[in-house]
Amino acid sequence: MDAQQLIDRAEIADAITRYTLAVDEGEFDRLDTVFTPDAHIDYTESGGVADTFPVVKAWLAEALPAFSAHRIHLVGQISYEFAEGGDQAAVAAYFHNPMRIADGKGGERVVEVGGLYRHDFLRTTAGWRSRRLHEQVVWTRGF
Repeated sequence: MDAQQLIDRAEIADAITRYTLAVDEGEFDRLDTVFTPDAHIDYTESGGVADTFPVVKAWLAEALPAFSAHRIHLVGQISYEFAEGGDQAAVAAYFHNPMRIADGKGGERVVEVGGLYRHDFLRTTAGWRSRRLHEQVVWTRGF
């Protein structure tokens, strides 16, 4: 592994962190620094939508306020597979996402999702951007 690949890995990991912070903090315009404008995002395994980035970004802004402001992503191991030339990478990142939601009785309960974020990243003039995200759900709890 050369120095450029180490830099690329760090920049992709930063993009994944920007993604989780934007979603957790409800600052969805920050997702513009994570995805290409024509990216395809698939949240169907967790009950969400699959569509282009602008459509999914609007859906996130509408759907996620059902969960309290106490959302948090924990991201673990990240796997990188760079294509020939080094300007594209298939990336898988383990995640655990506990969230609080109203329990229908005046309180809240915790729901959790665990799985892998599977991205196709592309080096752009603005840095590494995801042009495809598939949220692969491995387990859930509390739904």
